[in-house]
Amino acid sequence: MSSTIPADSPPVLRLSGISKRFHGIVALNNVSLCVRAGEVMALIGENGAGKSTLVKTLTGIYQPDDGAIELAGQPVSFASPQAAMDAGVTAVHQETVMFDELTVAENIYIGRQPRHGFPPRINWPLIEAEAEKLFARLEVSLPVRTKVKDLSVAQRHFVEIARALSQQARVVIMDEPTASLSRHEIHELYRIVGQLKAAGTAVIFISHKFDEIFAVADSYTVLRDGCFVAAGSLAEIDEARLVSLMVGRNIAQVFPKIEREAGAPLLEVANFCHPSEFDDVSFTVRQGEILGFYGLVGAGRSEVMQALFGLTPAARGTVKLNGQRIHVSSASEAIAHGIAYVPEDRQHQGAHLSLPIVHNVTLPILPGIGFFLGGRSGAETAIARRYCEQLELKANHFGQHVSELSGGNQQKVVLAKWLATAPKVIILDEPTKGIDIGSKAAVHRFISELVGQGLSVILVSSELPEVLGMADRIVVMHQGRIQRTFSRQKATPENVVAAASGAGHTEKDAA
Repeated sequence: MSSTIPADSPPVLRLSGISKRFHGIVALNNVSLCVRAGEVMALIGENGAGKSTLVKTLTGIYQPDDGAIELAGQPVSFASPQAAMDAGVTAVHQETVMFDELTVAENIYIGRQPRHGFPPRINWPLIEAEAEKLFARLEVSLPVRTKVKDLSVAQRHFVEIARALSQQARVVIMDEPTASLSRHEIHELYRIVGQLKAAGTAVIFISHKFDEIFAVADSYTVLRDGCFVAAGSLAEIDEARLVSLMVGRNIAQVFPKIEREAGAPLLEVANFCHPSEFDDVSFTVRQGEILGFYGLVGAGRSEVMQALFGLTPAARGTVKLNGQRIHVSSASEAIAHGIAYVPEDRQHQGAHLSLPIVHNVTLPILPGIGFFLGGRSGAETAIARRYCEQLELKANHFGQHVSELSGGNQQKVVLAKWLATAPKVIILDEPTKGIDIGSKAAVHRFISELVGQGLSVILVSSELPEVLGMADRIVVMHQGRIQRTFSRQKATPENVVAAASGAGHTEKDAA
């Protein structure tokens, strides 16, 4: 689909020196980009590169701390998402935001319905007629009186695109639009992107999948760690160079990784399958080993771990612990077998924010402490102190509510809670997400101490340096399947990201 956009044609959207900070943490640092009318620009970067923050800045959800935005050569400032849409900048997100109980036509014109008569009334026939014209232009067959709750994911995306067209959008941002689409639906989306391009609309296309990028985009802009890295024509670059630009940082950061010999197989998972999330997943975790799981958005890493912990059912497969087959259908069964899971979403799944630290830490082991008041308070405090001190938790006292702690210290409380269950295998799903550098170092140091005591760790992370720096072996997933498994010695930023993007063959194919 690529074509040459004249280099001297003026950009419809230009960003210069955009920076954004949150409580002292730099999310975007001096980012610049431009996209021309009729151009599809791929915005590329690994998880945490700053793409989402940039999209939110472009669509008025965030306002930049520094820098300037120009639209058609004129400086603009978007105080709200509505202001961005009024100016002609709109986004089609992976997770669409609509009113499920309203019809397709109502969602397209929500908040700006044409009116007629006196007193003014909403002109429903006109709304439906205009919606039908939009879908005819897109060559999409979609009844405009259908309620959005009855649509497929692809159809919801088409409604978002129709809404953008109805607002005469000059810039359409597509944020991982194909993540939940079938192959046929993906090609249908490609066709619509081509129509937008032909109509002179500037498209910013965000995807982790290189085949999609090269199929639809004309140019690229690479972000890394919140900074602009490179931009240019896709006709002048290949996949290997893009991977290098995405991950080309100094991986030799200081990680408190202690090299030691892994023991015998402890946890063995074979042919693990789920009807919709993952398929034929097999791996082994050895005693005293850190097994890393890496993958891009939608790879299925967290879904595998949730099934292993009994939160969601797996359709088939076997799980062995110390050579004995086990069956896990609930979290309590997993805990009884010695499997602990620290979830990514600590605020909704990991911690009870309204409870004190001490009650959070001891919640999974209350039956072992006893339900009577005599002596229980002292035992709970002793357990909380043991693990919280090891994790260097910063709190006023153990009676302090978790909601009053920083994000990093909330994560430490969640870690302490599961360590108190004395697990054999602990699954850490994004254990350092959203926490500062100092807290990350403390968590990494404690992970090393855990494996030193013979505990096995499954480290699920979207931060490539973390996986490369801490894991003994790295399992790379892509679209619900294991793509490759790398030893620590053979794992490089380039080959790990390439496997996560679907490059090459799956392990079973290669075998």
